[in-house]
Amino acid sequence: MATYEGQWTCAKFATVIQASVPAASWQGVNTPWVSSHSREEYLQYVEDIRGEILAGNIYQANACRILSTAFSGSLDGLFQQIAKDNPAPYMAYLNIPDWEIASASPELFISIDDQRMITGKPIKGTSRTREFGEKDRAENIMIVDLMRNDFGRICEPGSITTPRLLEVEQHPGLFHLVSDIQGKLRTQSQWSEIADALMPPGSISGAPKIAAMKEISKHENLRGPYCGALGYVHNGIAKLSVGIRMFWREGTGDLQFGTGAGITWGSVAQSEWEETELKAARLMSIASGNFQG
Repeated sequence: MATYEGQWTCAKFATVIQASVPAASWQGVNTPWVSSHSREEYLQYVEDIRGEILAGNIYQANACRILSTAFSGSLDGLFQQIAKDNPAPYMAYLNIPDWEIASASPELFISIDDQRMITGKPIKGTSRTREFGEKDRAENIMIVDLMRNDFGRICEPGSITTPRLLEVEQHPGLFHLVSDIQGKLRTQSQWSEIADALMPPGSISGAPKIAAMKEISKHENLRGPYCGALGYVHNGIAKLSVGIRMFWREGTGDLQFGTGAGITWGSVAQSEWEETELKAARLMSIASGNFQG
């Protein structure tokens, strides 16, 4: 597990088995959720990013907010409920010292196969329907370009391809615009180099990445595992998701959930706020125990 800020927490297991997740009940969270940004604060955040775009400092940035509530139980029951009501291709449950995570991530950060082929599947574009506007397509292509550049730091020259571009995927409660990027890792590329080249994921930071992260830091506190990476590495094979649509606790702290939207010059602040609400609505309803399928 890696945080957005680049802190890695790794667990090594003596035994790896295939097994069903033990059944657990979930009663729902009945305490109020508090957002790190009010609606007005978030709208101003979006306008500040647009100002940076107008000034030519960045092209795109991901504006996030974090919802938190008091909670002292385990998230294993919540993960079971998510698996039932919001199945996701990269969902995962992690329970190690200091961290517990129940993730319904729909997005692949990277996978690496036994031929050293590396694949990323960035998501940019979210809608209630299959229809996406020019803003979504432009944003997706920006992030594809950014990630191709990131891959270029660790892959063989000429090996990077985009086998899928701007494809609509249906997920529980919404649709996403997804592209694929592939490349052949250089023989000498080590994990430390891969992490340095690719973290944090391009789809949840911005472009150019360093400048976008600087702007993000003016408006947000630490994101933690949200917008980081979660997955496994085993004998050179790896699969890590982007840390989105996840609930998490650090130690005995509050239960937290992150949501955000990608901002471009074409963004309308109120629409971006509504996108954060859309992304959170189904999973927050599940967590609160009042989801009606």
